[in-house]
Amino acid sequence: MMNFIVKTIANAVALAVAIWLFQDITLTGESTGKKTVTLILVALLFGLVNVIVKPLVKLLTLPLFILTLGLITLVINALMLLLTSYLADTLDLNFHVDGFWTAVGGALVISIVSWAMNVALPDGD
Repeated sequence: MMNFIVKTIANAVALAVAIWLFQDITLTGESTGKKTVTLILVALLFGLVNVIVKPLVKLLTLPLFILTLGLITLVINALMLLLTSYLADTLDLNFHVDGFWTAVGGALVISIVSWAMNVALPDGD
């Protein structure tokens, strides 16, 4: 349970950094409290997408992983971010990623910040 909370916090911080750095990644709300709740819900949704969809996509694109020496991972992470944006819109969460290249940049930032947060935060083991 502690690992789940740590990963959700890491995702939320990583998403917040990406929102702060890219003007085309937006999170809107009337108050700071509503934005915080929305950010946590989007982080949960992003984690769910990464647990359920991402392994299947990685398996289906295995030849591209070999061909590109793993660089396709950045494109897959961008697609997971775009899928999260689409699902957030479907669930009436005020989170949006505008454009593929913004998603690529956001995915790169989210990957780096998530890695750093997972190193810094305890995982409960």
